[in-house]
Amino acid sequence: MYMVESKGGAIACMLFSLLLLGTWPALLTLLERRGRFPQHTYLDYTITNLLAAVIIALTFGQFGPSTPEMPNFLTQLSQDNWPSVLFAMAGGMVLSLGNLSTQYAFAFVGLSVTEVVSASITVVIGTTLNYYLDDKINKAEILFSGVACFLVAVCLGSAVHSSNNADNKTKLDNYSNDCKDGVRTNGVTSFKPTNFNQGGINGLEDGDASEKAKFGTAAFLIELENTRSIKVLGKGTFIGLTITFFAGICFSMFSPAFNLATNDQWHTLKDGVPHLTVYTAFFYFSCFCFVIAMVLNLTFLYYPILNAPKSSFKAYLNDWNGRGWALLAGLVCGFGNGLQFMGGQAAGYAAADAVQALPLVSTFWGVILFGEYRRSSRKTYTLLAGMLLMFTAAVAILMASSGHRK
Repeated sequence: MYMVESKGGAIACMLFSLLLLGTWPALLTLLERRGRFPQHTYLDYTITNLLAAVIIALTFGQFGPSTPEMPNFLTQLSQDNWPSVLFAMAGGMVLSLGNLSTQYAFAFVGLSVTEVVSASITVVIGTTLNYYLDDKINKAEILFSGVACFLVAVCLGSAVHSSNNADNKTKLDNYSNDCKDGVRTNGVTSFKPTNFNQGGINGLEDGDASEKAKFGTAAFLIELENTRSIKVLGKGTFIGLTITFFAGICFSMFSPAFNLATNDQWHTLKDGVPHLTVYTAFFYFSCFCFVIAMVLNLTFLYYPILNAPKSSFKAYLNDWNGRGWALLAGLVCGFGNGLQFMGGQAAGYAAADAVQALPLVSTFWGVILFGEYRRSSRKTYTLLAGMLLMFTAAVAILMASSGHRK
């Protein structure tokens, strides 16, 4: 099989993983803002997420000869390695819960803040656990300097959200007052609410520009509320932040669980049984991630949470609007996770947590695609710049701490 062994190869995997893992949330957010039911989107997403793991296992996991010390993927499926398999499944379970939670958090607090807070919690807890599980192969003085940068970034991220939320409230209050005074706000009378699930495809990112409110205006915020599937205007952000923190706790556990699955630090395997390769562990990891996601989302079709729309399995099967984007999101996330684990197995999973700086990528998509922070105050822009600067520093420092697994 093909194994990443050099530090340079591991860093390349991390960088590519960072790009992919920062992109898939934007695709889910795009569909939610266009009104597609989150249950439909996540069911599509989880199918191709598993497909990515199968592709990786049958390619990288099968290349080259199989040896007793390093068996290929198909050989390992029949071996007595269930203690490690259970660790991999546990990692898949918490990742699935985390991914599902973030889909709802995106609606309440936005793409950028959700990724900043959850990623920072992941690094602070997960990186510390991985550092000790990997027998301290990463350079502690460098590694924990990067963790400190993440801590600063999460504080700045919370401040950015608070400032931007205040900006939006001011815009809506001013718009309300203008309406009371009979003032006609530019763009308000021209937008048309669309229901993505009824066949409309002219969401906020499509259609005639003359019929769309401008990014960052009060009219844009109201139009977005009309089109999206989860209604959030007028609600406190406590729910969204609570979901985000729960997602962060889940994300902080999946990498250490995967680490235990591939390296057996607790010596749970019988003598002579080889450790799970990263590809076999990723297969089991993704299988259980798939099972949890299917069970929960099929339940949420009929018993939705957080004011999401009610649906049915028949409606899901017939909903093809946006399905391609949801399927693409699953592939992107699956390959991103696989590359993270490949890099972590070579250079230490603590260093591989550098990919949790994905807000660098997701914030870019949030600004470009969704108009986040448009027409905000100078204070918000200053805090946003500081947050991105700290994430950039964190990526560089964590990758510089890369070690070499013997």
